[in-house]
Amino acid sequence: MDDPRTAPCCDVTRVHDQLVDQVRREMPDEDTLYDLTELFHVFGDSTRMRILYALFASELCVCDIAALLGLSQSAISHQLRLLKNTRLVTSRREGKTVFYSLADDHVKTIIDQGLEHVHE
Repeated sequence: MDDPRTAPCCDVTRVHDQLVDQVRREMPDEDTLYDLTELFHVFGDSTRMRILYALFASELCVCDIAALLGLSQSAISHQLRLLKNTRLVTSRREGKTVFYSLADDHVKTIIDQGLEHVHE
């Protein structure tokens, strides 16, 4: 008897060419998939998630976020740089102070949908 862990999942001599071609046409290109992977990688850090949640409520400067999360300004600046590079947050300068906010509503939507999935 074959071991079910090593048995083939389907008859590999009968590929469903039409279906494979259809899925191939609908798949994003490799560069797009790489960018999507990087985006989800950024969401994979609890400090960055806490920063994003803080920015749901209000536009904040680095020192405000650091005080709120109990982390150093340096640590917050590093995380904000990553969030800004992936276009999840944006910044504006007011005198010497830089304020950060969510880049757009998509950021909150992505996180809200993730939370909905987690709570199911």
